[in-house]
Amino acid sequence: MKKTIFLGALTLFCISASAQKLTNNKKAIIASVEKHSAELIKISDSIWALAETAFDEHRSAEILANYAEKNGFKVTRGVAEIPTAFTATYGSGKPVISVLGEFDALPGLSQKTVPTKEPLNEGAAGHGCGHNMFGTASLGAAIAIKELMDEGKIKGTVKFLGTPAEEKFFAKVWMVKAGLWNDVDVNLSWHPGSTIEADQQSGLSLIDFIVEFHGQAAHASMDPWNGRSASDALELYTTGINYYREHILPTSRIHYHIQDGGQVVNVVPDYARLWVRVRDPKRAKMLPTYERVKAMAEGAAIMANVDYKVSLVSGIYETLVNREGGLIMQKNLELLGPITYTEEETAFGKAIQKATGKPEVGMSGSVQPFKETDPNAGGGSTDVGDVSWNVPNINLGVSVAPYDTPWHSWAVVACGGMSIGHKGMLYAAKALGLTAVDLFEDEKLRVKVIEEFKQRKGDEVYEPMIDGPPPIGKN
Repeated sequence: MKKTIFLGALTLFCISASAQKLTNNKKAIIASVEKHSAELIKISDSIWALAETAFDEHRSAEILANYAEKNGFKVTRGVAEIPTAFTATYGSGKPVISVLGEFDALPGLSQKTVPTKEPLNEGAAGHGCGHNMFGTASLGAAIAIKELMDEGKIKGTVKFLGTPAEEKFFAKVWMVKAGLWNDVDVNLSWHPGSTIEADQQSGLSLIDFIVEFHGQAAHASMDPWNGRSASDALELYTTGINYYREHILPTSRIHYHIQDGGQVVNVVPDYARLWVRVRDPKRAKMLPTYERVKAMAEGAAIMANVDYKVSLVSGIYETLVNREGGLIMQKNLELLGPITYTEEETAFGKAIQKATGKPEVGMSGSVQPFKETDPNAGGGSTDVGDVSWNVPNINLGVSVAPYDTPWHSWAVVACGGMSIGHKGMLYAAKALGLTAVDLFEDEKLRVKVIEEFKQRKGDEVYEPMIDGPPPIGKN
């Protein structure tokens, strides 16, 4: 299925009147991505097959770092005390434009490249958020810019940042703290999606923490009075959280995952643990809810007569959007035009929609109209938010799966390892590269982007929500 659909389907946009507006430098970007397309697809597919999760993406990171090195970048591995994080830099002087690349997978989402749920390896991880394409496309854009520098067409520095563990621990927070964006003028990012658009939606801020309860084990039948149940405390705690949901802001969210609630039925559990997450579109509104939920752990411990411990994992900011940057990206999307799909690809998309209970409308390959910023937008969360509070960030969404596909699901994995994903990945590389050209060439555009960033940030002082080194080896 994978090879059959891909054959003859690499054309990413229709040649139209808009293509005539491409400058020579932008034509060179497109030509570079197409020249490297076979290698980029191979890299994306290799990372897709490896499906390595947070802080364990050793081979995935090395594939990307090696390819950057092969193409003349200066690569620094193991940055910010994270073995799988790296930077790849080329050029010198200002401006400095960076491009983000992610490559971590999600647990339990293994899937073949078929439009019905069928794990490749039962219980294994899979790229249900498309990060195999994310890092690859971003590196493809950086290489295209580097080649323009080699020809003397643009000047400055291009910086690719390999950022692991976005799905769980949020490695970019430690990378920001390490100063890896301190010299950057503007940052570029993209994310796989089911539409093509210059992204103007902010994500949610969040904070993650672990709550542990320590009691006293005892025989559950013979002498339960000698026990102090940690799982009782856990249940009391989650009950408190669930009653509290009625009294939080409508925009806020609370999630928890019970990681250990006891081992056997005939022992009063002396240990219990859960992972808790609090979210809100605004960090300032999220923090009071976090403090309240954290305090509830003490109440639960008192009621169950056990000890407790709260440990911060990490927290991230909402994304600071940039309208001026979005407008630059929008113009380049309109230059590229739509992604076109074969009949087989459309049928594949509709089959996935049928399997997931969605209207069978197929792919959305057209460029969406520019949307103004929604200050109350919901959705997911990303540590790109922390980058965006330290440097202007321009973000892009590109179709790599059928319209309205359930995200973080097998359906995204299925598309990410075949031609539908390949097309979106190469399209994203071109869009990022074209936008980077504008930023390198036009100082006035850069100033507009930077000034808006300063205005939106205002007097807020960024404070990374971490406590200690990255939790390597704790996946």
